Amino acid sequence: MASATLTGFTPTNCASKAGLPVDNTFVRLSLTVEYDGGRYAGSQYQPGMPTIQSEVENAIQKLTGETVRVAMAGRTDAGVHALGQVISFSSGTALCPHDIVCGMNHFLPDDIAVKDARQVGQRFDPRRFAVKREYEYFILNSAVRSPFWHKRAYRVAGDLDVEAMNQACLLLLGEHDFASFTPSMAESERTTIRHMYQCSVRRDGKMVIMRMVASAFLLHQVRNTIGALLRIGQGKMTLAEFQGIINSREFGLAGPTVPGYGLYLNKVYYDNVEEGF
Repeated sequence: MASATLTGFTPTNCASKAGLPVDNTFVRLSLTVEYDGGRYAGSQYQPGMPTIQSEVENAIQKLTGETVRVAMAGRTDAGVHALGQVISFSSGTALCPHDIVCGMNHFLPDDIAVKDARQVGQRFDPRRFAVKREYEYFILNSAVRSPFWHKRAYRVAGDLDVEAMNQACLLLLGEHDFASFTPSMAESERTTIRHMYQCSVRRDGKMVIMRMVASAFLLHQVRNTIGALLRIGQGKMTLAEFQGIINSREFGLAGPTVPGYGLYLNKVYYDNVEEGF
């Protein structure tokens, strides 16, 4: 059990009213985390590389004195950002959710923040229990670069036909085999079939924003889909050719793969409130 007073952070001692343990009982905790992925090699731990997971685990160790391995709802690639990544771990801490949020943000670097903490069921796994994931991709449709959007949006010059891109999005809705949109079958995957609930493109001034909500996504699926949609928007691919890519189920056929820095994990959806959400 960590000391009640930690270097640089003083908890409010609210464990009893939060219902968290004051003995050595372990509970399952879930964090909603926001981050700028610009200087990280990805979300998942990689030896000798800066990752979101390693920073979160280091902050937990400083806050609670515990060495843990966290589980994450989704793996994001190098440079990818998140507004609603879900991270879970087991802990014997007596800190209440408010103090966990404050304490984690005290020890985390400025480009990572915990937005919410809560106790969940002991079996809660943020990846397996998720029913939908929502991503957005930002494209700065401008001939001139923007320092403000540097490494936060992918710049594309020239006209984009948003209506044609939305017509292609309709072809992705429902359950499909998305093998063409991933370079290969990952070892952790048992199938390349996914259910796409929502897929749309909207323009807000010079910004073109692509949104996808699916049961889950394959490796590079979102970024390869965006690359193909951009080709349609630029008049370099027809809807029939796009349908052919979907039907072919040939690994790596869709693309090109757009850069990670324009991509944001917005939200992870769960059905069972009793298990955390």
